[in-house]
This record gives sequence, C-alpha cells and structure tokens, in this order.
Amino acid sequence: MSDPENPHALSHRTTPTWEVELLISGVAVFAMLQLPSLLDDAMFALEPRLDVDWRQMLILGYLYGKSAALILATTFVLHLLLRARWIALVGMHSVHPQGILLDKLRLGPIQKALERERDMPMPARIERADNLATTVFAIGVMLATMLLVTAAGATALYALGVLIATLSGGWIDASLAMLAIFALITLPFIALVQLDRRKAAHWLPGSWRYRAVSAGFRGYARIGFSHGSNPEMTLLSTNRGGSRKAILLTTSVMFVAMASAGISLALQKHPDWLGSYAWFPKSTTRQLDSAHYDDQRNPARDSATPYVQSAVIVGPYLKLVIPYRPLRDDAAMRSTCPSTDAGRTGDALASARLACLQALHGVVLDGKPLASLRYEIASDPRTDRPALLAMIDVRSLPPGRHELRIAHPPRSDQTPGDDNPDPGFDVIPFWR
Repeated sequence: MSDPENPHALSHRTTPTWEVELLISGVAVFAMLQLPSLLDDAMFALEPRLDVDWRQMLILGYLYGKSAALILATTFVLHLLLRARWIALVGMHSVHPQGILLDKLRLGPIQKALERERDMPMPARIERADNLATTVFAIGVMLATMLLVTAAGATALYALGVLIATLSGGWIDASLAMLAIFALITLPFIALVQLDRRKAAHWLPGSWRYRAVSAGFRGYARIGFSHGSNPEMTLLSTNRGGSRKAILLTTSVMFVAMASAGISLALQKHPDWLGSYAWFPKSTTRQLDSAHYDDQRNPARDSATPYVQSAVIVGPYLKLVIPYRPLRDDAAMRSTCPSTDAGRTGDALASARLACLQALHGVVLDGKPLASLRYEIASDPRTDRPALLAMIDVRSLPPGRHELRIAHPPRSDQTPGDDNPDPGFDVIPFWR
C-alpha cells in the first residue's frame, strides 16, 4: 500500500517480505516448472526395477512429490502475477494520485450509484493486493510442505509395513500392516483430544489424569501432532473464517493436486486415452508399438517391454532383448520354479534361474516355436536394467512381414473383465 500523503512512497503497512517473496518466486518458478518432468523421468526409470511392494511405495512417494511440485509451481506463477498486479497498482497510483474519477465515466445514475457503493480508495486496493499476494505465497508453501511431510510419513509407514510383511513370510499384507501402524499412532491421539474436550475441565491440574493426558500431548507434539508445528495453517484457520474453511481449502487443493498427478501419470502410460480415438481400431496382433524397436523407443518413458533392433531387419540376425521385470517375473519364478535355488550357488544358481526364465519367455516365430532358442544374460545398454538376450538367425526368412510372439507372465494387476486384457505374450512384427 502507498502513503496517501505521498503517493510516490510505499506505506509502512506494506508486507515487509515482498522483496524476498519476489526473489524466491522469480528464481524458483523455473525450477518448479521443470521438476514435475524430472519426477516423471525418475518414476519411469525406477518402476520397472521394483516388485509389487516397493513399486507401491515408489508410486506413493511419486504422487505426493509431484503434487507438491505442482502446488509450488502454481503458487510461484500465481504469486508473480499477483505481485506484478500489486506493483502495477502502486505505480499507477503514483502516476495518478487522484485515484479513480467516476464522474468522467459515461454511466447512468443507477450504475454510477452502484460503482460508488463498491468503490474502494486506491491505498486500500493496493493493501488488499499486497496482502493477497503474500497469503497465496504462504498457503502454497504451506501446502507443499505438508505434502512432503505426509509423503515422508506415508513412505516410512509403508516401508515398515513391507518389513513386517517380509518378516511374517507373507502371512501379513504390507498395506494392512501399514494401516494397522497408522491406527496405532492416530487412535490414541484422537482419544486424548476427546478426553481433553469432554473431561479435562473437571480435573485438577495436579491429578494423575491431567498429568497423563498432558504427557501424551507433549509426546505427540514432538512428532508433529501440534498446531505449533504448522503455524501457517493455524494463522489461516484462526484469522480467515475459521478452521473449517481452512481445512476445506487445504483438502480441496491437495485433492486437485493429487488427482492431477495421478491423471498425468495415467496419460503418460496411455497417451491414446487423450483424444477422440474411440473408433480407431485396437489390436494386440496387428499393432506396431514403437517401444518394441530400439531405433524408435524412448528408454526414459517407454515400459520395459521386449524389443528388437528395428522394424526392418537387414543383417543375418535379429537381436531380441527382453528386460527383466520384477513385477511379473519374480512371482512367476517363485511359483513356476520353486526349487531353483535349492542347494545351488554361483554359476549353477545363475544357470538354473536362466533356464527358468527361458521357460517363462518362450518365443514363436511366424507361428513356429523356436525350440533351440538360447538366451544370454545381458542388460539394456540404454537403461542399465538386467535383460535376456537372444540372437535369432533370420537368414532363411523370405522378404516380407514376419512376427515374433514372446510369452510372459500375466500382469499382477489384471482383473476379471479388464477392458485391456493381457494376452500373455508380446507381439513384435518385423520385415525382411
């Protein structure tokens, strides 16, 4: 806000942090706009390396982290716009200190009366714009911090759940263990709050009940269960229309951010979902997927799927690479080859596991099984992920279209009635 006696000077009521706010927003906005894409890259790079439990933990951390990044990016952009508007108002008031002259507008009596009723002095408008920019900055940073803290807590809880599930030998589900731990932490706190509200007024300060509940609140305050651990939220809830509005605002923004992160991940995995492609034919046997060809695939974003060197094979050998996918292969190896590790170590163990994987990933060329196919232990050179490698002699194939079918274990997340059922194999057409 500017001084009404000196419109060329800022008011002493101007938010003292406005310069730092502008500096932080100006510097951080570019980093925050790039951070969601970096998180996407990390997600697509790590997901194929993990099994079910650790994959769930990764997705949990990714959703919270990307939601925080989206909130921060939106906050800094919006804050820059609001601060720019505030600067514009301060500058215009300096140029035109007389303010808005309604008499010079061509208005009828009713509209002019309404405008006079709603009119606000320029210093008050400037102060309001100043306060709004600071409030948006504080709320955005607060929400992002809350999401990051929640992400750390949720990830730690899930890690404990996975540890308990592992120690139990699979008898306890990791998600159920996580919920049980969460209940053990939160339910006593809820009980303390209810006791304090309903009974504590009738207790003497030195009584054992009073001291017990007080000690419980002190303990929970050390792990963040306190209004003092989030002063921005406390200020907002006690000065902006009450805690209900503050909770509604917080919940709504977090829900929108989490939904945006989830939808973004789904669209990146299934780009065809975005657009009017309902009538475009879909086929599991006649579809060319760029992820199946090394010279076309995007290793940073495409799923870990079998691939060959190109859609057109020029040389004598077709190079087939099958990335190892823990999400599918681990469970399949345990159920199909349960005695693989029995009494084996070193090369003997590696050979037994390779034979098991070879049985799981049989290959059919133009309808004929390749019984003599031999896999080698290799890696995907562009992602550094373990993979199987087979060199298939195609010198005898005639010119034209040919087709590889590579068997794989079924998807662990497939449900009955799935709109996109897993056929149990990957199809890679190629030409000679």
